[in-house]
Parts: sequence; structure tokens; C-alpha cells
Amino acid sequence: MRNQVGGLMALVVLIVPLTGIAAPPLHENNPSLQDVQVLTAEQLVDAVLARNAGLQGLTAAADAANYRIEPAGALDDPMLTYAGAPKTAGGPRGFQERVELSQSLPWPGKLGLREDVARARAEGEEQSLADGRLTLKATTKSLFAEWAYIHRTLQIKHAHRDLLTELRSVAETQYASGRGRQQDVLQAEVELARIDADIVTHQRRRREVQAVINGLLNRSPQSPLPPPASPPTPTEPPSLAALQEIALEEHPELRRIQARIAEANARHGLAEKDYFPDFKLSAGYNTLWEDADKQWMVGVSINLPFDFSGKRSATQNAAKAEVTRHQWQLTDREAQLLARLEQGRAQVQETREIVAIHRQRLVPLAEESLNAAVADYRAGQGSFLSVIDAERQQLRTQDNLARAHADYLRALAALEQTAGQPLANSRSHATQMNRALTGTAGQPPEQE
Repeated sequence: MRNQVGGLMALVVLIVPLTGIAAPPLHENNPSLQDVQVLTAEQLVDAVLARNAGLQGLTAAADAANYRIEPAGALDDPMLTYAGAPKTAGGPRGFQERVELSQSLPWPGKLGLREDVARARAEGEEQSLADGRLTLKATTKSLFAEWAYIHRTLQIKHAHRDLLTELRSVAETQYASGRGRQQDVLQAEVELARIDADIVTHQRRRREVQAVINGLLNRSPQSPLPPPASPPTPTEPPSLAALQEIALEEHPELRRIQARIAEANARHGLAEKDYFPDFKLSAGYNTLWEDADKQWMVGVSINLPFDFSGKRSATQNAAKAEVTRHQWQLTDREAQLLARLEQGRAQVQETREIVAIHRQRLVPLAEESLNAAVADYRAGQGSFLSVIDAERQQLRTQDNLARAHADYLRALAALEQTAGQPLANSRSHATQMNRALTGTAGQPPEQE
């Protein structure tokens, strides 16, 4: 029985501490989204930043690095030494003992440099956190773009399915009256089956995107998400010069490398200080001495920083090489960042212009073409195949518009990530929540 109880107690002792560090359970209800009726990109980003487990880990790493700054610049703990002579116990002078208190003191400036190393490392962790937030924002906005596209394309396909259903009724009426062909009815059935297959595929894609978004929110994959709000109207991005100025001054990736340079410089300073000795002050009482004047002692000791083996010079050279490595890394990252800014801005401009062409020209033309084909068919001057071709073209054009708008939102998110912060004009996007996708399915002809 004693062994069983002991084993149970050991199990409790093992499990209880683990409950404090176990991974938190998934929350089914996100307080920041539970009252949201229509989801915007900004609301989704805020929710992800508040709940994402990976970002919480980076936050904890930054906190831990900041907590290490003060201890890095603190003195070592004082040492208390006690020793006794066992064989003197019971002797004429009583038990003989020695007590000593000592304190290590590094060469002036070393503590400050150690603190500088810890501070620079903490700054690097802070910038890693900021970079992680940037990446997470871009990922979330990209997923929101896909979430919006999936909903929009499903709306388009359902509208066209209703259109095809009514077109089939018209074809049946025309066939029954002897003015149409059975092939027209069959063609309508084929198009209905094709669009049903597309709807099934997009519904599967909607579940996939929902699962990925819920993963970022630290929720179960099946948790419901609100439908997306209408995306903002695309606007002109800032100038390349403004983007470059923002990125070179504020981008967390560059500031993290700058922190690494500061840390390497502080380590190089420590390596230089390592040529100077450290001190240890001590004071003690020793009853082994019979003369009372000799029992109290104070002293100082230093190390002798000879460099016969070359270890100090090697450490100094290594620290200097680390400074050079990070400086070249900074130069390389700056060049790559400028190149990505040019590329990202060009992509934003391209997708913005494609959206404008579709909205202003292609979608209206496709709708006019469909209406004309329907009118000709009703008048007996056109074929039903022409109506189907026009319907396909309008469906494709509307879907291309929805895809182009999603591509614009993704390109804008990537540009913001490269610039290092939300763009000035991206804030106006949130206030322009009018519907950018204006194309609707053509109206079906009235049955005769």
C-alpha cells in the first residue's frame, strides 16, 4: 500500500506543474468576432493578432529578453565562505574557524557592455515580434481576400444558375411551340450541370479557407466565420520614393539586423575589455591565528589576463567579424527590400488597373452581349448556342473581376509587408466599403 500511495503522489507531483505549461485549449467562441455580422479585413486582422498562438510565443520571447537586461548589468552575488578545523574541537582555544565575505568586481565598463548586449538582443526580439506581426497581417489579409473571392464567386454562380434555369424554361417553351430545338434544352441542362460542379468545388474551397483562418485564430476548423464585407475600391499606392523611405527607416527586418550589429559591437567592446583584469574584494575573520591582531583580514585579488594562448585576440577577432557579417547582411537586405518594393508596387498598380478595366469595360460589354443574344433568340434571329456563349462569357468576366479584386488585396497586403507598416492610403480603403464588384447576371427573357 505504501508503494501505491508513493507512486500516486509522484504522479501528482509530475502532472501538477505540467498543467501550468500545457497548451491552452481551442476556444470555440471568439469574443472579438461573435457579434460581427459582416467581417472586414481589419476586424479579422485584429482578431488574429489577439489570438494567434505563434504570435503569443514571439511576445513571450520578447518579454523574456527584456527581463534579462537588468540581470546582465548586475554584479555577481557576494560569496560567504566558512571553514572549520575539526581537530581543534575541545582544545584549549576552542573550535577554530574561518569566515570570509568576498565580492567580485569586473573591470569598469564591463557591466555596462554586458547590459548593452542584453538590451540589443532584446531589441532584436522586439523586432522579430514586429516582423512576425507583419507576416501574420499579410497572411490574414491574403486569406480574407480569398474568403471574399469565394463568397463573391459563389454569389455569381448561383445567380447564373438561376439564369440558366429560366433560360431552360424559355427553351422548353420555344421547343414546345415549334420555334426551338430539343438541343437547346439539352444544352441548358449541360450548362446547369457544369455550374453545379463549379459550385461544389467552390464550397469545398470555402471550407478549406475557413479551416485555415480558424487555425490562425486558434479555434477549431469548423468554427463559423461571418461573411466578408464588400471589398474597398482599389486606389493608387504611394510613390516608390515614399515607400522606400518608410521601409528603410521602419522595417522590422532591417531594425532587427541593426540590433544584431549593436549586439556584436557590444561583444567586441567586451572582448577589448577582457584584456583588463577583474577584481575580488574580501574580508574575513580567522581564529586559527592565535594573535588577535591577525584574526581580522581584508584583501583584494585580480586575475592576470595574459594572452599566451591567443584566446583573447581570437575572441576579439571573432566579434569584429560578427560586426562585419551583420553589416553586409544589412546592406544585402536593404537592396533586396528596395527590389521587392518596386516589384510589389508594380503588382498593386497592375491589379488595380485590371479591376478598373473589368468594371468599366469588360463587365458592361459582357452584360450587353448577353442581353443582345437573348433578344435575338427571342426574336428568332439568333441561336440558343449564342445565348449560352454570351452567358459563359459574362460568367467568366464577372469571375475574373472577383479574382482580380482578390489579387489586388493580396498584392496590397504584400506591399504593406514589404514596406514594414500599413500604407497611408490603406486606411482610406476601410472607409470606402462600397461594392466594387458591380456586375450582375443578365436578366432572363420573359417566357412567351
